[in-house]
Amino acid sequence: MTRVALVGSSGQLGSDIAQVWRSSEHAARDELVCLTHADMDITDRESVDSILGVLRPNVVINTAAFVNVDESERSPALAMEVNSIGAKHLAEACRDLDASMVQISSDYVFDGRKRAPYGTADVPRPVNAYGVSKLAGEQFVRYLRPESHLIIRSSGLYGVFGASGKGGNFVETMLRLARENSPIRVVHDQITTPTFTMDLAATVLALVAREGRGTFHVSNSGQCSWYEFAVEIFRVSGINPDLTPIAAVDFASAAQRPAFSVLKNDRLAEFGLTRPRSWRLALAEYLSQRVTGLANGRS
Repeated sequence: MTRVALVGSSGQLGSDIAQVWRSSEHAARDELVCLTHADMDITDRESVDSILGVLRPNVVINTAAFVNVDESERSPALAMEVNSIGAKHLAEACRDLDASMVQISSDYVFDGRKRAPYGTADVPRPVNAYGVSKLAGEQFVRYLRPESHLIIRSSGLYGVFGASGKGGNFVETMLRLARENSPIRVVHDQITTPTFTMDLAATVLALVAREGRGTFHVSNSGQCSWYEFAVEIFRVSGINPDLTPIAAVDFASAAQRPAFSVLKNDRLAEFGLTRPRSWRLALAEYLSQRVTGLANGRS
């Protein structure tokens, strides 16, 4: 039996990994231990050693992160403490326990100047503090678990459970602004691939099962600007708000974003996996699940 410790299990991605696990082949033969911030503080090495030392997992999946990009720019020490030092603590514990480590990273480790999808061989050059903190976390994992790590970069995450660190996600923000009849201004010159965390969760577990090692890019297929993403959200939802495209330079934000951060899922085929479905299909399912959840009384 393999024991997997899922760190950040109450977050947007962690919640979906736990949900996918319950209906997967893993559930019958392996054990998933879900750990929230209340269970273990990854910024505290003693907390990490104490909890993982008792659990003695074979695999640690780290989905915990400080994800607010603008707040990371204002408070870089906090972003580094969670995204890099926290990852270091987990990797050190994995080294001591001879466990493998899965680290979730971000498209924001790239500067966006390539204007073509980024492969795993491309050199990271972050343009904001958040990206720096995520890249530093990657590097700690690489050198502490050189033969036993799996780093998965993704982009534009949204999920049914929302991103607690942001108070929601982009889809929910758009729908909230529409309900409030607020004018909505969305940048049209930053290109990414929105990724449904349920699809990412399924691929994470598939790579863990296949003992994937090294760095992978995993996102939904296709690409769009944030404005195009918003247009599709409203089209599928059947609403017509006051929506206007703007340039990134006209959008007040503390942190610079890469102009193009589409990821090339170039290693999945090595493990018999295909790239997750198109972002449009994934969004349609998300919105359907969201409506079902609201009908059942869930927020």
